[in-house]
Amino acid sequence: MSAFLDQLIAFAGHHAGWAYLTLFLVALLEAVPILGSLIPGSTIILALSALVPGGQLELVPVLASAAAGALIGDGTAYWIGHREQRQILGAWPMSRYPELVARSEAFFKRFGMWAVFFARFVPPIRAFVPVTAGALGLSPARFFAVNIPAILLWAPAHVLPGVFAATELEKSGGLRIHHWLPVVAGVVATLALAVWAFRWWRKSNLASHDA
Repeated sequence: MSAFLDQLIAFAGHHAGWAYLTLFLVALLEAVPILGSLIPGSTIILALSALVPGGQLELVPVLASAAAGALIGDGTAYWIGHREQRQILGAWPMSRYPELVARSEAFFKRFGMWAVFFARFVPPIRAFVPVTAGALGLSPARFFAVNIPAILLWAPAHVLPGVFAATELEKSGGLRIHHWLPVVAGVVATLALAVWAFRWWRKSNLASHDA
């Protein structure tokens, strides 16, 4: 993986357009059931974000590319579930992973529309909750009312740590952490939320097995 990232960063550093497209695609593909749980999207986004301080990439397009990919990916998965209803949960390829589908459904039933928000920060179920929300009848208005704010938090939470780390490494003088305190606080709060949601998900899964 490290060799792949090194090559990707080297290529992206000389081809900004392709870098933005890569950010868009990995964010989009993370919302695809099954496939999304296999793609190291967060790692790739973090790695490419480190090119911002050096000027190879610009912060706003990086954030916009990641957010747009996530929005289109989540939205497409939701609309497929909304159109096909519950039968999509038993169709291929989801039929090959009944436990993951069951966990996603339990997560959604427990938190309702807020599961859409939490799932954006939890990789194992990020690829399943949007399609599940559509299949179980969550209205478009309620889905996007939660999904869009989640994405607007998720994108900076993945991009800014890479920017911050690269900035500090490139500095020749002392660290000026106080300039980044609001960013760090937001990232920490977002990650804490993700950890809490993941722990609840794991606890529910263990309880279902014990039952």
